Amino acid sequence: MYIKILFAVTAVLTFLFTVIAARFIIPILRSKKMGQKILDVGPRWHKSKEGTPTMGGIAFIIPVFVIGVGCSVYLGMNSDFQSIMPLSLTISFAALNALIGCIDDMAKFRKKQNEGLTAKQKFLLQLVAAALYLISMTFTGCISTSLYIPYVDISLELGVFYYVIAMLLLTGIVNSVNLTDGIDGLASSITLIVGIFFSAAAFLSGTFSEPDSAALSVLGALIIGATGGFLVYNFYPARVFMGDTGSLFLGALVVGGAFMMKNPLIVIVVGFIYIMETLSVMIQVTYFKLTHGKRLFKMSPIHHHFEKCGWSEVKVVSVFTFVTIISCAVAWFGL
Repeated sequence: MYIKILFAVTAVLTFLFTVIAARFIIPILRSKKMGQKILDVGPRWHKSKEGTPTMGGIAFIIPVFVIGVGCSVYLGMNSDFQSIMPLSLTISFAALNALIGCIDDMAKFRKKQNEGLTAKQKFLLQLVAAALYLISMTFTGCISTSLYIPYVDISLELGVFYYVIAMLLLTGIVNSVNLTDGIDGLASSITLIVGIFFSAAAFLSGTFSEPDSAALSVLGALIIGATGGFLVYNFYPARVFMGDTGSLFLGALVVGGAFMMKNPLIVIVVGFIYIMETLSVMIQVTYFKLTHGKRLFKMSPIHHHFEKCGWSEVKVVSVFTFVTIISCAVAWFGL
């Protein structure tokens, strides 16, 4: 019973603190002229968004970190500290990615353009963060080199190759969530559904011991509260953007949740939209090079393609969120 109470309190407090924090942070970002730069190659109607405060992810990063640490201490006092290590390490991994995003966002402001760190610089930093996470999770006994294969209920001992797959998942999903954050409320709405999935898995799957269930339910509550609170200001028309600071943080929480479940591959199903966003960019670039200038999509990532097909931002968010609900339902059978 205490797990359910902890879940509810965590979700509500994170939501409220995010709403309150954003109310104070948005004017500060505006006064510091921390406005989003819009690329000329994007949809022309996005130019009206230029100047909207970005780096607003700080509004949910602080509550998630503070409340998450508090919950970890509480769970450790009521069970054993080994059981809360995955939650603590996942929040720390998210914080490292938020720092990378913050460096990237600040570089954009210094350069006065929409490009901060180079792709190589950002990816190198993300590899370091992912490596530190995997090393910490391994040495604390939170993961092994056995990879669970969902739907067929088998585990494969991969040895060192496990870490290759894990690094690809960690950096891939983090960047995919970053790419998904391209229109008002999209990344927040999709990640909210993913948070609900983690919470449902913790309470209803019956595959976890109680301490593990508590830690996973707390992660789900943190994601739900953070994204729900941010949507108050980020849903169309957005009054603030989360920036790379926020999107990389959310991406790390999402993929970290899959590792906490000891079912990392399930994130591919849960994060179907994230994956499609990344694949659309890869396919577009490859097709462009092979055809010497032709484009398969009107624009990538794919949410912009649908915008250029005449879909409103609200419609894109609604449809992509509904698809995520379906993908989470499919993922349920892989637990």
